[in-house]
Amino acid sequence: MDVKYNAIYLDCFAGISGNMLLGALLDAGAPAELLRTELAKLPVTGYELVITRVDKGGINACYLDVQVDESVHEHRTLADIVAMIDCAELAPAVKELAKRIFTRLAEAEGKVHGMPAEEVHFHEVGAVDSIVDIVGIAWALDYLGIEHIYASRLHVGSGFVQCCHGLMPVPAPATAELLQGIPCYQGDIAKELVTPTGAAVLATLGNGFGAMPESFVSARIGYGAGTWELEIPNVLRLYAGNVSALLSGREDGQCLVLEANIDDQSPELYGYVMDRLFAAGALDVWLTPIFMKKNRPATKLSVLIPADCRTKAVDIVLQETTSIGMRIYPVSRSMASREFMVISLPWGEVKVKISSHQGKICNVAPEYEDCRKIAEATEVPLKVVQHIALKEAMSIC
Repeated sequence: MDVKYNAIYLDCFAGISGNMLLGALLDAGAPAELLRTELAKLPVTGYELVITRVDKGGINACYLDVQVDESVHEHRTLADIVAMIDCAELAPAVKELAKRIFTRLAEAEGKVHGMPAEEVHFHEVGAVDSIVDIVGIAWALDYLGIEHIYASRLHVGSGFVQCCHGLMPVPAPATAELLQGIPCYQGDIAKELVTPTGAAVLATLGNGFGAMPESFVSARIGYGAGTWELEIPNVLRLYAGNVSALLSGREDGQCLVLEANIDDQSPELYGYVMDRLFAAGALDVWLTPIFMKKNRPATKLSVLIPADCRTKAVDIVLQETTSIGMRIYPVSRSMASREFMVISLPWGEVKVKISSHQGKICNVAPEYEDCRKIAEATEVPLKVVQHIALKEAMSIC
């Protein structure tokens, strides 16, 4: 394939499932025969992958059906599935993506059933078809070069769905857990439109939800068909294209903010909590002095995170602080694009961050740690090192 994309936008007006997403990725350019070759590397048998073209409400779409021999169906733990993926001769990036998605599923199932993720025995989500879907999706994303995934609000459907534990409300409990922080709506269609697999992919890899990013330029459209015949076209529409650095990855778009008001904790603990949150993927952490009821002085802990870091961040706040709850809400952010250059000073090298907006440089900043190390080693005042580094960088810019 000559054309590579770096982003996709998913139009989820009829929900999303694993086979819908994989079908849409195939329709957008991932080759079906190569997919079969890659999936054959898994130690999974007892299924047939059937790929056809179907008409859904007047839209021609790719329908992917994993037909499983129910006599060989097994329940598996997360460790079982991870071992299956690890032993396959797949690209490291594909293995990593697939394991991240399954881990997120296990965490959601574990929370719903009140047990650690490692003890969860997958039922529907651990069946052969879901293993094929998730590994296939990971492979197709890697093949197409997709780094950023954006999606519309999710149409989840309504009513009840039959699970191994009996009738469950739509969205099913594990799906509802995965959809926290993701905008969705029920609508009037009494079907399960968002499956645990589809929700897990977006909860794990989604970079933003809502309108299509302004800097996204579509180059191709793919349609993946769902199983149901609905009053609307039961397809997932996938726009494949490219998004500029201004709205790529975790630099822009939608993130989450976690906030907790804390009035009974030793101040010396905050530094440790902040370090752990940053290590878990937080983009920023800050503390704000506040007054709570009865005019008690307190601290508001705020954490800016990508959506896929939500579970870890929540766990850290609840485990490492005295807070017993927090507020979580989506936010949008915009950032200047950034690049780095290295300049040579008489005492050593300093990295300089150059920020640009709409093609114009808006800030030049020598890295503090580089300047500090030079100042400590030479006893030249830190402010002098910073000034000379900035002056040298500006002469080059």
